[in-house]
Amino acid sequence: MYTEIRVEHLDGDVDVITIDRPEARNALTHTTYAELADAVATTSARCLVVTGADPAFCSGDDVKQVMLAAGERTRDASAERPEPRLTPAAGVLLRTDVPVVAAVNGAAVGWGMELALMADVRVASERARFGELFVKRGLCCDVAGLARLVQLVGREHAAELLFTGRIIDATEARELRLVSRVVPHDELLPASVEVARSIAGNPPLAVQALKRGLRRALDPDWDDLGRWVSATLGELFATDDHREGVAAFLERREPSYVGR
Repeated sequence: MYTEIRVEHLDGDVDVITIDRPEARNALTHTTYAELADAVATTSARCLVVTGADPAFCSGDDVKQVMLAAGERTRDASAERPEPRLTPAAGVLLRTDVPVVAAVNGAAVGWGMELALMADVRVASERARFGELFVKRGLCCDVAGLARLVQLVGREHAAELLFTGRIIDATEARELRLVSRVVPHDELLPASVEVARSIAGNPPLAVQALKRGLRRALDPDWDDLGRWVSATLGELFATDDHREGVAAFLERREPSYVGR
């Protein structure tokens, strides 16, 4: 059914969704986004575990397939401008009543970190790495990096991670309370599934109500924030700094930003 993710149903009413592009460090294409959104939206499980095929959790957007294409569309004066909106995959993940456990097995950077932030619980391998790299590409993050990151680590730590694009290891992520626990790499999936099964074993209507209550108490208006992020990204994709950030990444050199 899917070509870039795998879905496995386990005993205990748990589905494991694995992003399966290891050759690209599980970078996201438009297909990956669509398949991830569909898998979450159509699950009949009581709890989900989201992970990546080793060696990475998710390295964010595929630079060639997503970022370069988005920049070219933005600079094309004749191209039709889509209406600003919340990223559809983010909308599904943020609104599902099914609890989500992120089993972070390696690099979770760019939208990969956003994906981890959209989960309810994060379990990290000792090999996990986290980074909001958007600023390094001349862009802003998605909605979870603005709202969920602050809830977890506080405004000052969130600001530092967002403004610098610094990558942190699993130990620092635990110290910042970005993840609930760090386990040896070989124990990551069993530990994450154990958490998921302990959730799935509880009354599902009560669990779903609790998740709705957390959204009601803590979450912003995702649609409004999503429109702002989308419109802002549209502006930033057209900048020289974005083009330089992408070119420097592809050419494996240090970037030189000019502020335009």
